[in-house]
Amino acid sequence: MTTRDYINEYINSKAFMILSALALIAATALALAMGAHPTANNSTGIFFSIKGGLTGHGAASAAINLLCLLATGGVMLGLNKVFSYVRSMTHLFVSAFFWLQVANPAGLVAFNNGTLLCLVTSIVTMPLFASYQDRHAQRSIFLIFTIVAAGTMFHYGFLALIPALLLGFLNMGVLNLKGLLAMLFGLITPFWIVLGLGIAMPADFVMPHIDGIWSQMARRSVNPALVLAVLTVILGILLAVMNLMTIMNYRIQTRVYNAFFVFVLVSMAIAQCIDYNDMGVYMPLLGLMTAVQIAHFHTLRTTRPFRFIFIVLLVAGCIGFYCANLMLP
Repeated sequence: MTTRDYINEYINSKAFMILSALALIAATALALAMGAHPTANNSTGIFFSIKGGLTGHGAASAAINLLCLLATGGVMLGLNKVFSYVRSMTHLFVSAFFWLQVANPAGLVAFNNGTLLCLVTSIVTMPLFASYQDRHAQRSIFLIFTIVAAGTMFHYGFLALIPALLLGFLNMGVLNLKGLLAMLFGLITPFWIVLGLGIAMPADFVMPHIDGIWSQMARRSVNPALVLAVLTVILGILLAVMNLMTIMNYRIQTRVYNAFFVFVLVSMAIAQCIDYNDMGVYMPLLGLMTAVQIAHFHTLRTTRPFRFIFIVLLVAGCIGFYCANLMLP
């Protein structure tokens, strides 16, 4: 085995994933020590509003956030072992996810809606994939849309998951009349409970504040976080297109699984453009979906011995964005 082959194998390995996790932990600790500000949180949901980090700003909040990011990586790893959406033996999709989180220190220092959205998406993906061509998938549909509907009460960002999940279930071949009814009841049930128990009243309904990315175009200042978001979207979509021709040769079940990740990627990109003020909420999930495409790109090109250079550049770029975002006042 040549040195190049060894490096490529190392990038796919569990050892590199552990190294990436340690880098994420170190980046969180350093961001806390440097007094990094958490992601600007203009969070509003349909009934409830959360200001600041979900548990405040400090070491405890950062620790909870870190555990959730690590748990998201663990869930995606388990998901791949069961459903093999990345067919090669690799841990790179988890490693790349950790590095893309390192790039945004503001999202590391407090438990936030973006981390929650990312974790919830990874969790609901398992019953979604398990429902493939299952004529009795109504329970899964009801459960998933109930969870997402409950999330919309706390942040409107969860709404962006609904079209992706709808297309996902449609691709799974289970969205018949019973499935549509299960989806409808799932979306209604949390509101029925909250309103019925008097936890919230119709008067508490809050309209979302929309401030699209187009309103920021006139500003001359360059925000590294915005540049990171744009580059993440471009990278994710570009790699998805490049991977498409090979993935189209996979069996239909694997194609359906990977199509869902593309649906989520596009939904988050659109939501980020519409809801620019809460851009940070969509960043973790964008990073997760892009990480899946990075893993495909690396593992599908085994005939290219220098493919590790792309991963090296990715890591260097994430470290660069981390430093740039950390130096912001």
